[in-house]
Amino acid sequence: MKSKSFSVHRNVKLALLSLAAICGPLQATTARAADSAPPAAALASWPPSNKAPAGAPNVVLILLDDVGYSWSSVFGGPVATPNIDHLASHGLRYNNFHVNSLCSPTRAALLSGRNAHEIGFGTITEGANASPGYTSVWPKSAISIAEVLRRNGYSTAAFGKWHNTPTWEVNPAGPFEHWPTSLGFEHFYGFLGAATTQYDQPFIATLLRQNCLSLRSRATC
Repeated sequence: MKSKSFSVHRNVKLALLSLAAICGPLQATTARAADSAPPAAALASWPPSNKAPAGAPNVVLILLDDVGYSWSSVFGGPVATPNIDHLASHGLRYNNFHVNSLCSPTRAALLSGRNAHEIGFGTITEGANASPGYTSVWPKSAISIAEVLRRNGYSTAAFGKWHNTPTWEVNPAGPFEHWPTSLGFEHFYGFLGAATTQYDQPFIATLLRQNCLSLRSRATC
């Protein structure tokens, strides 16, 4: 019994020594980690989100197809546009905009601040060709006003007719890099092509599908 008792105590002692050998480095490591832990101020290091400054104005761009400069009453034309007149009375009126007499080029110029040929819109998307300035492919070198506003804390959205995406990219498979939601607009509710109908039921399904795909390209749908 004596020798057995000695053997048991010896085994327990060896086990305790082994445990101490294991725990010793762990305790030292924990102590070193505590000494090198960053200060509490460094833990709250999320980058600040961009926010528009207090009092920043809303920015609304309205483009009407097939309407000449002299049509609306806001510029002395015969067509009464009371809401536009009201907006103009609280803002500024510009009378030196370069209109291209076609919707896609005019919209491209309005949104980019560039000559339409510089960003591939010398004509509408259906007339695109390989000639320089006529590809209908919006280059990454030309940022839109929507993207500028978005990066500075604005919420952005586009509604209605778009007609600035290459025709071969207007499909459920994409690519989506030239859709409105890839050009600065966080939300888009409209149609991508040149024309559509508000009286045909399939239009509603197509509209919803296009916009869901558009949002999905930004992983938000």
